[in-house]
Amino acid sequence: MKNIKDSITCIGKIINTHGIKGEIKVESYTFDNKRFSELKSVFVGDELTEFSIKRVRVNNFVYITFDGYENINNVLSLKGSYIYIKDEDRLALDENQYYISDIIGKKVYDTEKNYIGILKEVLEYPANDIFIIESEDKSIYQIPAVKEFIKKIDSTITIKLIEGMIL
Repeated sequence: MKNIKDSITCIGKIINTHGIKGEIKVESYTFDNKRFSELKSVFVGDELTEFSIKRVRVNNFVYITFDGYENINNVLSLKGSYIYIKDEDRLALDENQYYISDIIGKKVYDTEKNYIGILKEVLEYPANDIFIIESEDKSIYQIPAVKEFIKKIDSTITIKLIEGMIL
């Protein structure tokens, strides 16, 4: 039997409550905040407690009210918790777009098939993302996630190195 933890994706973090009627303020980890309005339920916290969504408001942040949790005292304990959805509820991506959770942990090689390390983290910036790669000797490399350097992503990641990129 498949464990639910193997088939979920984190889409945000509850950073605060909002008002006294049980609304929570969410920092979104998804590229389309309107997608929250399409969800019927989400899983919250380490225990992955399922909550049905009653209402969603979107502006700079996402504000959610859960069914049966219309009082601030019902949601205070959720502050700091992460919000997850089933993988089947994820948005479809265009070609050459990837969910970060799907590529973390992939082995990274250069175009000459030399092993570089493991993708440990992706830092998101307005200009471009940065891939954080950890080598076997625990060295950390930062590679801009642009077409010039990221050549292929499948079961592994292939990058093009330039002089001085990895010491």
